[in-house]
Amino acid sequence: MNFITKPKSSDKCNDVFLPDFCHVYTVFLGIIVTELLAFVFMLVPLSKAGYDWDYVTKELIIDLAMLSLFIQWITLVSMGLLCLVRYQLCRLGNDIVAGIISYLLILFVTLGVSEFAWQLDEYVLSAKPTLNTAHHLLFLLRNLGISAIISAIALRYFYIQYQWKKQMEANAYAQAQALQARIRPHFLFNSMNTIASLIRFQPEKAEQAVEDFADLFRASLNDAKTYITFSEELALCQQYLRIEALRLGERLQIVWEVDNIPKNAILPLLCLQPLLENAIYHGIQPLSEGGTITITGLFDGKHIKLNIKNPLDDIQSKHQGHHMAQQNIHQRLYFFYGLQAKLIVQKNANMYTVTINFPYKNQSDENYYRR
Repeated sequence: MNFITKPKSSDKCNDVFLPDFCHVYTVFLGIIVTELLAFVFMLVPLSKAGYDWDYVTKELIIDLAMLSLFIQWITLVSMGLLCLVRYQLCRLGNDIVAGIISYLLILFVTLGVSEFAWQLDEYVLSAKPTLNTAHHLLFLLRNLGISAIISAIALRYFYIQYQWKKQMEANAYAQAQALQARIRPHFLFNSMNTIASLIRFQPEKAEQAVEDFADLFRASLNDAKTYITFSEELALCQQYLRIEALRLGERLQIVWEVDNIPKNAILPLLCLQPLLENAIYHGIQPLSEGGTITITGLFDGKHIKLNIKNPLDDIQSKHQGHHMAQQNIHQRLYFFYGLQAKLIVQKNANMYTVTINFPYKNQSDENYYRR
C-alpha cells in the first residue's frame, strides 16, 4: 500500500505572517476597514463647537468623499505592492525583516500618494496655488505619522493572528497524531484470536488475515498529515471488513453505494475505516441477528458527502463510545480542509448515521493541502 504525503514545496508561499493581499476577501475587508477609518476621522472634528447643520449635511459629505478617496488610494496601492512582494518576503524566512520591509513600503506609499494629492490640489484643482512650504511639509508629516501608527497596529495584528493560527494548527495536528496512533484493544485481540483459530484449519485465510492486519497496522502508524486517494481508503476498508467477516460471518452485511465518488479524490488517511469499526462494534456486534452497514457517497462536482449508516439496539443507542473515532476524524478533516469540512451525527432509537462532507481535491491540485 503506497501512501502519498504532503509535497515538500509549493508554488504558493504561506510561511509569512502577512495575509494574502491578492485574495478578493482580503481586499474587500481592507476597503471596508479603511472606509470606517475615514468615517472616524471625519466625525472627530464634530466634537468641537462651531459646526452647524448645513456643514454637516453638505460640506461634510464632500469632505468625507475626498478623504475616503485619499485613504483608499493609500490602502489599495499598499495592498497591491504587498501582494506583489509577498512571495519574496516569504522566502526571507524572517518575520521581523518581512515586517520592517512591509512597514517601510506602506510609509513609502503614504508619502507618494500624499505628495501626489498635494500637487494635484495645488496645480490642478486650485485656481491659485499657495506654494506654502510649511503647510506642504506639515501635510506630509501628519499623513506619515497617522500611517505609521495605523500600519504598526495592523502589522502587529496580522502577526498575532498568524501566531494564533499556527498554534491552533499545531494543537490540532498533535491531537490528530495522538488519536491516530491509538489502536482499539478489542480489535487487536479479536483479530489475533481470529487468526489463531484459522491457522490450523484454514491457513490460507489466516495468511490473508495477517496481511490485511499488517496493512491496517502500518496505516495507523502513518503521520497524521498523510493523505490518501479514495480508492486506497476503500481498499483499506475492505481489508478491515475481510478480517471482521471472518469473525462475524453472515451477521455482517455491507452495502456500498459509492460508484459516483471520484477514485482520485484525496482525503485524510483512515477517515472511513474507524467509522466502519464503530459501526461494527457498537451496531452489528451487539445484535444477535447482525445487521447491514450502508455506505453511501454523493458528489456534486465540488464536494463529497459520505454517509455511514448502521443499526443499533436499545442498549447501544445510549452508548457514547463513538466519540473517540469521530474526534479523530474531525480533527484531521479540520487540519486538511478547515471549516470547509463537516462531520455530522444523526441518531434515533434504532439507527446511527455519520456523515462527513469535504471539498473535492485530487493529486493535481496545487492547493490540495490547506496550509
